[in-house]
Amino acid sequence: MNWMTLIDGPSAGIVLGGTLLATVLRCGIGDCRVTLGKLGQLGRTGFDADGTRAELASQVQEIRKDGLYRAPAHHYADSEFEEATGAMLEGRSLSALLERHEAHKARRLSQSERAVRTLAQAAELAPVFGLAGTLVSLSQLPADGLARGAFTGAIAMAVVTTLYGLLAANLLLAPLARIVERTAMAEEAARQAVIDWLAAQVADAMPPRRSPALEAAA
Repeated sequence: MNWMTLIDGPSAGIVLGGTLLATVLRCGIGDCRVTLGKLGQLGRTGFDADGTRAELASQVQEIRKDGLYRAPAHHYADSEFEEATGAMLEGRSLSALLERHEAHKARRLSQSERAVRTLAQAAELAPVFGLAGTLVSLSQLPADGLARGAFTGAIAMAVVTTLYGLLAANLLLAPLARIVERTAMAEEAARQAVIDWLAAQVADAMPPRRSPALEAAA
């Protein structure tokens, strides 16, 4: 089999260029920018749960020893945990930690959903532009007769554009959407495990909450 026959620049341009343009028009530049950011993160080291837990261990020891009022805030490699623990120390409550964590979680999930939705949209559009390339190639047939060379070239381009659309959708775009989704879910599970561990470690050091009746009397 001659694999070189499957390489066709104009066909790739129609499918890939058309899919890209249609995706930008449908999803918007903002979602496309978020998607590119998520794709760029796939090749990097993700959330380091063990490293973050090791960093938090010293903070936990200080809270248990000195209490929330005297324990100093620490700097962490993960800025979200630094902000969440800072909110806990400032608010003197576990709820402040959990609320800040949930806010960051909602933001991360929103961005991941935008990226998955954009890639899924592109996966739907790629076969459409494969068909569009087929129609374009067939439209290039000469109107005054079917020369053998023209007929063979048009059919070859028609087949290749359809193939490009199917491959782009099923072997590139749809798998990328699932990879982004799985990566996001794995990170959230790891982050949740660390935050649950931290909450359990410092729960006993939290000051007792006053009842609403006492707060009203005060």
